[in-house]
Amino acid sequence: MEYRGSQFYDRKEQFANYTARRGMPENANDTLEEPIIWEMVGEVKGFSVLDIGCGDAQFGRKLLDAGAAKYTGIEGSQNMYGLAVQSLQEVADRGNAIFTTIEDWVAAENRAEVEAAIAEKDTGTYDLVISRLVLHYLEDLAPLFTKIYEILKPGGRFIFSIEHPVITSTLQPSGIRTNWVVDQYFVPGYRTQEWMGGPVMKYHRTVEDYFQTACRAGFKVSNLRESKPVRERFIHEETYERRLRIPLFLFMELTKNSSESR
Repeated sequence: MEYRGSQFYDRKEQFANYTARRGMPENANDTLEEPIIWEMVGEVKGFSVLDIGCGDAQFGRKLLDAGAAKYTGIEGSQNMYGLAVQSLQEVADRGNAIFTTIEDWVAAENRAEVEAAIAEKDTGTYDLVISRLVLHYLEDLAPLFTKIYEILKPGGRFIFSIEHPVITSTLQPSGIRTNWVVDQYFVPGYRTQEWMGGPVMKYHRTVEDYFQTACRAGFKVSNLRESKPVRERFIHEETYERRLRIPLFLFMELTKNSSESR
């Protein structure tokens, strides 16, 4: 079986370590990544949203609370999917989660049960597609970007965050990073790291690779952000100063031509 990034979160020890890390004050997701995602997403009232690699779908609940009309999450980890179902239980009339890997979803043209569940048989279904810290697990982005373009409404947006390429090019074996040496930056491929108590593989590609893949799929790159820290989001000066040293995350906002559909 080909490698799937979602497999990592179905290992008991690593999943426990990950959930514990997410609950810690000043974790990078809450201080650096989610605030910028919200700034880029903006108003969602009445939106139909697809979340690719939705994790526990807590962000989906927040989108629905912010006025989104419909939310669908796709998640390939059984552990994460279970949490997503719990998160959306009280809003089942507007939010649901689908258990499938991203790779299987992209290749699911003839899988009626997946297509029907996601309700995307017709093009132009979603106002917004998001994907948070997922794409660096995938080897081939071109089919995914093409599929997302097709299911977006004209003028719809695809907003994603990834580990910054300067990070995926400097994966170290373990521990808190204190130095970064960018190496083999223009050589794409999986790189292995010890993370959360076990090995994880993340696919390195350059900023240019992401940009060109988006353009070839038909998107306009309408915004690009990096995870510059904001002091007010941190408790300790030391943590803030460390986050100033190097960008952990890269964000892109892609827009479908407002007069085009496929």
